[in-house]
Amino acid sequence: MAPRVGQPAPPFEARSDDGRALSLGTLRGQWIALVFWPGAQGPACPEAQAFERACPEFGALGAVLVAVSRDTEAHLAQLRDRCGLGYPLLPDSAQVVARAYGVGGFRLWPERWLGLGRRETGQTFLIDPQGRLTAHWPRADAAGLPEVLAQIRQRQTPA
Repeated sequence: MAPRVGQPAPPFEARSDDGRALSLGTLRGQWIALVFWPGAQGPACPEAQAFERACPEFGALGAVLVAVSRDTEAHLAQLRDRCGLGYPLLPDSAQVVARAYGVGGFRLWPERWLGLGRRETGQTFLIDPQGRLTAHWPRADAAGLPEVLAQIRQRQTPA
């Protein structure tokens, strides 16, 4: 079952493809955009690089972007090298982190009824500096990043 907005975010511990140990606890104190990508070696380079281009804006807001994928460490390392990525990529081939967030097997959506096959989609969760889930989007694409950044800005603005 997916956690609900307003609840504490499920704890996680994982080692990124480049060897960094990451957990909800080590990231506490900053905003976390936790993006669950579908498998098949993550997104294509243009999509992954769009996330990379957004990282300075996340950093300026005291936020970090972390991508979780059911791909292996080796596949994610290839994606990092091929696309020149610097943000954490967490391999979750056993889907331990994904299940904690209710993402499970990543949903499959039909592309179009033109025989183009199926496209996997992911999800995005926004976690506040205290470790609470503050927003959830049923997609994981670069087009949604401005909305994630806007949510952080809005929540940082004193009422």
